[in-house]
Amino acid sequence: MFFLLPEYLALAARILIFIILVLSLDLIVGYAGVVSLGHGVFFGVGAYAAGIASVSLAIHDPLIQMLIAAACAGLLGLLSGAVVLRGRGLTLIMLTLAVASLVHEAANRATQLTGGADGLTGVVIGPLLGLFRFDMFGKTAYVYSLVVLFMVWLLLRTLCRSPFGASLIGIHQNTMRMHAIGTPVQRQLLFTYTLAAAIAGIAGALLTQTSSFVGLNTLGFELSGEILVMLILGGVGRLYGAFVGPVVFLVAQDYLAKQFPENWYLGIGVLLIVVILYARGGILGLFDLLVKKGVKA
Repeated sequence: MFFLLPEYLALAARILIFIILVLSLDLIVGYAGVVSLGHGVFFGVGAYAAGIASVSLAIHDPLIQMLIAAACAGLLGLLSGAVVLRGRGLTLIMLTLAVASLVHEAANRATQLTGGADGLTGVVIGPLLGLFRFDMFGKTAYVYSLVVLFMVWLLLRTLCRSPFGASLIGIHQNTMRMHAIGTPVQRQLLFTYTLAAAIAGIAGALLTQTSSFVGLNTLGFELSGEILVMLILGGVGRLYGAFVGPVVFLVAQDYLAKQFPENWYLGIGVLLIVVILYARGGILGLFDLLVKKGVKA
């Protein structure tokens, strides 16, 4: 991508950012079994934290901004998770929506800090490691996002293959049995929820740093719905599905928005219906099925 299609580096960086975000969602949905319709709020908090650090606190170092974003999003995940994770099923889903709505409204009203509906402008991002400036062509942003994605993927891959990851799968499949064998279910779910929130905050910081702007839409319900669609498209509970879903969704969005500016959501809807009906495990599940048929043949 860096050498073959340099004119698409901005889109490529955006895809990498959303892969990180979907990876964080897959951790709680696919592994822990916690369905959230408000996960985008942690992305938005991370984006605003990085932007406010630059505009209000004059902190321009991108790595420090990212740490602040992860800490703020993780703290929100810890505090909200202590309440949200007490619910189950529909109650839990509605609580995630309530948290997202409260944060969205707070950001909308705090105009002096967040810019309100107009968004946060004037974000200044210093050179990465003091050496690499964020150029208008997006080269630094792309490589930076790619490195962060690799680090996040490595962390989650290690976590999910560890005994802790196995216990998460056990909690997802049979919570009562995990309680019976002495697993601290609530504590492990809260840790996972907090970690996923922090990673989503990192993705939000990346968006702020690569665009130098934070919009109120980063806290909207629409974003939470879109990343859930991306996860379903790629395949839930496999980590690698997070690499497929955002690519398919964002490339399709970019193409359809150019061809049908007013009705591009219709094409996304049709794509989602086809995947749900004919590829229950997402695109990766369909690929696995084709490989099995090929082996049998």
